[in-house]
Amino acid sequence: MTTNSQLLKRNDIRQLIREKRQLLTEVQQHSASVALLQQVLNNLPTPLKRVAIYLSNDGEINPNLIIEALWQQNVEVYLPVLHPFCDGHLLFLRYEKSSMMVANKYGISEPKLDVSLICPLAQLDVIFTPLVAFDAQGNRMGMGGGYYDRTLARNSHLLTIGLAHDLQQLPCIPSESWDIPLKKIITPSQVIANGNAT
Repeated sequence: MTTNSQLLKRNDIRQLIREKRQLLTEVQQHSASVALLQQVLNNLPTPLKRVAIYLSNDGEINPNLIIEALWQQNVEVYLPVLHPFCDGHLLFLRYEKSSMMVANKYGISEPKLDVSLICPLAQLDVIFTPLVAFDAQGNRMGMGGGYYDRTLARNSHLLTIGLAHDLQQLPCIPSESWDIPLKKIITPSQVIANGNAT
């Protein structure tokens, strides 16, 4: 059971890391994105058909170079969309350069809902997730909405990879029973897999 002090601590961590992330300059953000791309390309399983990823928001590390690289390799790219009927869950819709985009209730851009573009979770090869903070054990702290945790709870077999700036790493993340650890976390300088950093 989460106590008020634990909740406060998690919210304090979110606030601190978000502030640090937002202080990064455009040059620092771009350099981080370039370095991240190389790390990701060196650590992706093959062959790949379908990959879920996200569009950056709130100072998150920008995965646009990864998206471009996936398109060049003819990999289908999918973005998270807030589920219209199942509150707190995500759908993943096909994303292309020509996709019609809309802002969701959080102001985040997502593909306009079209059921023909939905990819079932089981058909995704990789899900790249954003995160606010992480630790070397693969624990992830998100924005607090629980969307990824709920969506992945019944799909623990999926390869989930968190993408982050190095400054988002903490010695230990206070975790809850519903938190879903990631299989890997990739930053511009390291790859953490199964609690081991390389």
